[in-house]
Amino acid sequence: MSAVHAGAGPGLLQAGRALLLRDLRLVWRRRGDALQPALFALLVVVMFALALGGGKQVLRDFVAPYAIWVAVLLAGLLSLDSLFRGDAEDGSLEQWILAPVPLAWLVAVRTFGHWLTTAVPLLLVVPVLGEFLYLPRAHLPMLMLTLLLGTPVLSLLGAVVAALTVGLKRSGILVALLALPLYVPVLVFGAGSVAASAQGLDASGALLLLAAMLVASAVLAPLAAAAAIRIAQG
Repeated sequence: MSAVHAGAGPGLLQAGRALLLRDLRLVWRRRGDALQPALFALLVVVMFALALGGGKQVLRDFVAPYAIWVAVLLAGLLSLDSLFRGDAEDGSLEQWILAPVPLAWLVAVRTFGHWLTTAVPLLLVVPVLGEFLYLPRAHLPMLMLTLLLGTPVLSLLGAVVAALTVGLKRSGILVALLALPLYVPVLVFGAGSVAASAQGLDASGALLLLAAMLVASAVLAPLAAAAAIRIAQG
């Protein structure tokens, strides 16, 4: 038994590393596509600023954290439908199911790669988005903390939705309709933490809830997505 467990660890790490490097190479070949979420978030923030007439006080005190969170959330939806679709079309998902490593582990690695290539570029441009909305720089650390806790939850929940719809054709709108209600609590607690901190209130409760969501989704979402993939490929 000990020998089996000794070989399982390196097998999991090797399979995860190979899948992650493959995904990163594919993203590198399509570097222009990788910038689309960040550009989309920038456009959303600019539209918020234009719609509110550029009122500095309104943007700074009321709109900025919510607008940035909405922009990040919507930008993450752009690549959600393609999370598993390419693998389903070329037969890779069937190989995932037959692989000697747990399917949930491969799903978790793919989801981490999705977060790494979509959310991280968004996080890098958040300071720029904050400048557009006159977000006080003192509030930027809290905003970044909530995004670091919340964006992995969005990717994990999105992976479940993408797995549920992987067997359907032209499911882009359906993915958004299914994902957005799941994203609402993350949006409320994420943006609400920044707003509460800006008003001098204690935001630790909302941050703890975000952390709890991250732990729960990290454990349960890959299992749920793996089950959905098995059903879709069954």
